[in-house]
Amino acid sequence: MPKILLFSCLILLSACSNTSAATTVPPPVVDEHAGSDSDRVAVFAGGCFWGIEAVFEHVKGVKNAISGYSGGTAATAHYDIVSTGKTGHAESVQVLYDPSQITYGQLLQIFFSVAHDPTQLNRQGPDEGPQYRSAIFFVNPEQQHIAQAYIDQLNQAKVFGKRIATEVVRLDMFYPAEASHQDYAAHHPNDLYIVMNDAPKVERLRQQFAQLYRGR
Repeated sequence: MPKILLFSCLILLSACSNTSAATTVPPPVVDEHAGSDSDRVAVFAGGCFWGIEAVFEHVKGVKNAISGYSGGTAATAHYDIVSTGKTGHAESVQVLYDPSQITYGQLLQIFFSVAHDPTQLNRQGPDEGPQYRSAIFFVNPEQQHIAQAYIDQLNQAKVFGKRIATEVVRLDMFYPAEASHQDYAAHHPNDLYIVMNDAPKVERLRQQFAQLYRGR
């Protein structure tokens, strides 16, 4: 994890340039029906959770986004251990959303469009290891169906030029990360890592999804 910020500026600039050009991703053909029932939960993983959280915190209809860990056990759901890449966790973000304002499919479109590069396996930008893998942790069969159908749709259309590496796996548990990782981008906007890697994601959200973008 780049939290120690010992990366050279050259590496950071390279990572930024590699992610600066966003791919135009079509909306999903298969989606849940918009409704006015109770809030729903989605869980996504795609590199450092700071950036994923920052993106979804700027999406209309999202009530809360929490950084955390999915895919491992409670005993090892601690940053210092997860960062070894040996616990089975992925840095993840739990998204609480209002289905009357935004659908699961729209969240997926944002996830694939601006939040990360879904073709990279076990890395995002300067971050490497299985804890940075791309994954969708579904909470029910409907989410599983929508997510897999969307990946199939994007692969068949060759939207990215390479096959999507994103896993679609059942969520067993989500473990919130330490308080120091929550709302990190908002609390540290001048952090070099945030400036180079995560602020551009939020800007792409504003540009590509103006109708869904909200300021803080």
